[in-house]
Amino acid sequence: MTPVPPISFNRSSLQGRELEYIFQTISAGQIAGDQTFSKKCHALLEDVLGVQKALVTTSCTHALEMAAILLDIQDGDEVIVPSFTFVSTPNAFVMRGARPVFCDVRPDTLNLDESKLEALITPRTKAIVPVHYAGVACEMDEILRIGAKHGVAVVEDNAHGLFGKYRGRWLGTLGCMATQSFHETKNITCGEGGALLINDSRFCERAEIIREKGTNRARFFRGQVDKYSWVDIGSSYVMSDVLAAFLYGQLEVWRQIQEKRRVIWGCYHQHLSEWCAQHDIRQPLVPAHCDQAYHMYYLLLPSLEVRTALIQHLKARGILAVFHYLPLHLSEYALRWGGRRGDCPVTENVSERLLRLPLFNSITEEQQHEVVEGVRSFAV
Repeated sequence: MTPVPPISFNRSSLQGRELEYIFQTISAGQIAGDQTFSKKCHALLEDVLGVQKALVTTSCTHALEMAAILLDIQDGDEVIVPSFTFVSTPNAFVMRGARPVFCDVRPDTLNLDESKLEALITPRTKAIVPVHYAGVACEMDEILRIGAKHGVAVVEDNAHGLFGKYRGRWLGTLGCMATQSFHETKNITCGEGGALLINDSRFCERAEIIREKGTNRARFFRGQVDKYSWVDIGSSYVMSDVLAAFLYGQLEVWRQIQEKRRVIWGCYHQHLSEWCAQHDIRQPLVPAHCDQAYHMYYLLLPSLEVRTALIQHLKARGILAVFHYLPLHLSEYALRWGGRRGDCPVTENVSERLLRLPLFNSITEEQQHEVVEGVRSFAV
């Protein structure tokens, strides 16, 4: 009998004209950054989302680093982030000298708990960085209200949430800036890549400079200066046009990609609902005022022991399901800021119980059926 190939947690796939565009950019000798396809990506994101400026970057991490520089983060500043996130969210600001202040997440959406936010603000607070977990929006009206009240910038970490909405508004367009990820695990990808979205025109020109190693090269190519020079701090945050070509091939079919993922997400939600109800297992919650991005499908299991057993059960059937973030406030590096167990109890609890199921653009109905049956055959 031919062995059944394993079902990976994630698998990259071609969705549009990616290879054609890569051939075009190489044939034209345009493989550095900010050439034809980088500009096409910028224009599409600006047109669809209505942001002041979109700039593709080498990663979402680098987009966050740009945001930290644009906000002039200094030694001793504080930046509020959820503890339940990837390390890049605080690290970009820590690299500029900031102290991360970890906020717990809501038990329903697993997003930054806005009810706990104001108590964390001090005169040193320089930024709030909410993360739209799983592509479901944080409660941005309240977060923005608190930020405005205290004169604190809000930067959306929208790595999961491109083309999701909050009360009819695109995620990534609500804070003064937002960051996107095009890593291979995301809905729309180029392997490694990101973008900085700017919603405050005060940051537009300096963002171009920071992204181009601190030079005014962008103004030079627009004919606004006779020569370009070093005018500010910065780094090499420009995406290769080869990657931008791949990215544009996916971005121009974003509606089709999102529709595929909506169907996949809905299949899990429908076919696992009865099993979850029987075993007191929680499915993702999407508030009525949020249009999610269909980035991931997770289950919240009763305990760490049950999660570990289910991972092994699925693995034995050739299915890779994985857990997610560990609490950052308890990480080895963050303990130097005084993090203690119990500081973010919801984060600590869900981190031990959350399991992500395979969800990628090319997953087949047959593969999804295998995953569903694998889950439902598990004896809780």
